[in-house]
Amino acid sequence: MLEHVPHWLGAALKRLRAGQDKLAIAHAGLGTFDSLNLSSMAFANGDRLPERFTADGVGVSPPLFWTGVPEGAERLVLIVEDPDAITPAPTVHAIVWGLAPDGELKEGAIRADGEGSADGSDVGRHSFFGEGWLAPDPPTGHGVHHYAFQLFALGPGPDVRETPGRGTILKAMAGRVLAAGLLTGTYSRGEPAPTGLVGAAVPAR
Repeated sequence: MLEHVPHWLGAALKRLRAGQDKLAIAHAGLGTFDSLNLSSMAFANGDRLPERFTADGVGVSPPLFWTGVPEGAERLVLIVEDPDAITPAPTVHAIVWGLAPDGELKEGAIRADGEGSADGSDVGRHSFFGEGWLAPDPPTGHGVHHYAFQLFALGPGPDVRETPGRGTILKAMAGRVLAAGLLTGTYSRGEPAPTGLVGAAVPAR
């Protein structure tokens, strides 16, 4: 959809961005937590997302795996956001509630699942109110967009309603985050493809 934005318009709006300080992982209500490792076999931290995972390709979700989940973690939550979106808040590209501490997500696994899966996980709503993976679709000429894959390990606490949104998830996570990991992929249109440094863990805070 946003590939049709004129290059000059995207360039004119380059400074209009939601901001990394508004990412879920920076939310003050989550308290302090340790770090865990979140990685992908498809791209390294800071590298450009392969086109197949974006609106310019097939548009499926990338594979993810994690290590270093602390003892006592009851479930994991994945939130994928774009802090460079031309909106007041980051665009939510995916939410998955109730992932197993020792699991992984295979390519294309983030898709509509209605009332949830048999393993207790539930795919939530993205910013366009749909269920599943919202493929990256940055405006042409707007510069590099950073897609923050944020994985949270939660201690015991309440469950959430079916197909949760960002607000519901943040409220449910308050005071329960034991550890979190951050993996960032980039994507852009109308300019040279960027690359970045490797490193998948978010520092303890």
